[in-house]
Amino acid sequence: MKKNERGYLADRMKLFMMVLLAFVLLMLTALLIQGFYLKNYAPFIAAVLFMMVLVRVAYLYIVLPMRETNKTLSLFSEGYILKGIYEIRVPYSKEQEDAVKKFGELLNTNELINSTKKHAEYLALQNQINPHFLYNTLEGIRSEALMEGIDSVAEMTEALATFFRYTISNLDRLVTIDEELENIENYTKIQKFRFGNRLELKVLFKGDKEEIQKLMMPKLTLQPLIENSIFHGVERKIGKGTIELRLTKTSERLHIVVSDDGLGMEPEKLQELNDRLKGTSLSYLKEEMNKRGGIALVNVNNRIRLIYGDEYGIFVYSKKNAGTDVHVTLPLVTEKHHG
Repeated sequence: MKKNERGYLADRMKLFMMVLLAFVLLMLTALLIQGFYLKNYAPFIAAVLFMMVLVRVAYLYIVLPMRETNKTLSLFSEGYILKGIYEIRVPYSKEQEDAVKKFGELLNTNELINSTKKHAEYLALQNQINPHFLYNTLEGIRSEALMEGIDSVAEMTEALATFFRYTISNLDRLVTIDEELENIENYTKIQKFRFGNRLELKVLFKGDKEEIQKLMMPKLTLQPLIENSIFHGVERKIGKGTIELRLTKTSERLHIVVSDDGLGMEPEKLQELNDRLKGTSLSYLKEEMNKRGGIALVNVNNRIRLIYGDEYGIFVYSKKNAGTDVHVTLPLVTEKHHG
């Protein structure tokens, strides 16, 4: 994008206000000198009082709204908010307000949700195998394994069939926390065939466990986070790795923390990841799909923010050689309110 070389309207307004203020101060000085010689300070006092009222009005009706508008625009440009851009209380002009509305029409939130949903489908299967063909094939392998007495293979294929059945169908709906936990337990079972005793998953509840399990969340929110912790926390670590999933219900929100005791992240890489999580850009979809790490987190974060709003989403804490914590913030949604 070509750099702006003509300056900004807001800067011109500030410059004009400074010039006007300097002129007024000059006039007040002149009145003060005139009052000193004529021994009549009434005009000066009246001018000062008028200026105080004028400055107060200008501060309340111009300066404060301008600061608020600039702050909103700044947060939007830095990626902290998306929908907030449509809620500017005092736009600079009607034309700016109309331009923002037009932008909202062009940037249809539903299209972004569909894009992230399609990406989730890609990550879930990464090809277009017919689901029924996949289920039937896995069931055939399981039956053969049972007949041959290979129970571990039968258990593995059953877990795979259950996992694919959950990940492929109805990605755009909300599910209960209990359903998501069942899926990650099944996913962890599959990963244990690879990692054995090197992998341990702990699920902890802070608050009423049954109430938390009944809350709703976007489908396939937890599994990508667990996969991310396995890939970055367990796989690259020598020895046993533990992943801890903590769910905490407050009066207004659900807080989920996925922690691993892996190698952690360098400060620069952590900052880069959190910067990507601030926004709702879909540029990550253009990256090579075989690159793991970060993409899944950004995708899940975008889905959360597009569904619930800018105040929800993911933030990552990590320290080199000390593990990583992925914090997820969600609203309290029950099946009753969702329906």
